[in-house]
Amino acid sequence: MLAAPDIQHSSTQDGLYPFRDHMTWYRVVGNLRSGLAPLVVAHGGPGCTHDYVDAYKAIAQTGRAVVFYDQLGNGRSTHLPDASPDFWTVELFLAELDGLLCHLGIQDDYCLLGQSWGGMLAAEHAVLRPKGLKALIIANSPSSFRTWVEEALRLRHDLPDGLHETLLAYEGKGEFDHPAYLAATDVFYRNHVCRMDPWPAEVVATFDAIAADPTVYHTMNGPTEFHVIGTLKDWTIEDRLHLIKARTLVLTGRFDEATPRATEAYANNIPGAQWLILGKSSHMPHVEEHDLCMSVVADFLNRSTK
Repeated sequence: MLAAPDIQHSSTQDGLYPFRDHMTWYRVVGNLRSGLAPLVVAHGGPGCTHDYVDAYKAIAQTGRAVVFYDQLGNGRSTHLPDASPDFWTVELFLAELDGLLCHLGIQDDYCLLGQSWGGMLAAEHAVLRPKGLKALIIANSPSSFRTWVEEALRLRHDLPDGLHETLLAYEGKGEFDHPAYLAATDVFYRNHVCRMDPWPAEVVATFDAIAADPTVYHTMNGPTEFHVIGTLKDWTIEDRLHLIKARTLVLTGRFDEATPRATEAYANNIPGAQWLILGKSSHMPHVEEHDLCMSVVADFLNRSTK
């Protein structure tokens, strides 16, 4: 089993790279020139930060460097609260990812793990068949936002104490900041986003960051995980998944808001894809079942990059 890396034995380097007229923050854990294809981790949202997926730094224990970054508009990267909605596009974030790979000099040999929205972004990257992509991990990600919403509504119906009706009532009035709406949302999140109690500090840090600047999240997604009214509401990649050539692992949690129905197209349509459902997790198996998740990821990467 893998534990969190010992800082004394795993070097960490933070940096900034210029992306267009802005700056993207990144962190490298381990040695990029170790001889093993580094793992780049794309966080979710859109509009989260790298903090909540920080647990994947444990992969550096295997000798493989791990690269985190805060996507533009989030975390330690440049914030653009006044950017118009049409600024925030899939193409923007694809270009940012390509730029980071080139800035680090790893564009010819790397692995990519995307969690939630990051998995959607990773799939968009992979369908372009970049020559340097050696392995792809799509973790807790929907292949279609319409299916995601349908499944979220189904999960909401199963919430206790009339919480689904509470959510509907306040959504109808547009009162997304009402305490009753926030309380009902919290119940959904603690059932289908992260089932740990209390939440790990890094998960709290990401949610605090979204609250401090929700520009990207509100624009592309919407006010909550299950009320998707942003620019991605009609997004799908299902008709392009057959184009992916990289070896692919699909991860889902048993209680995940990215349900098997929302995820199955990745496993069914990517040639040779492997699919694993972690039985004690919801949307964040990297913290909910940390040791098992890290072992599965490390084993897949080792088998895929020999």
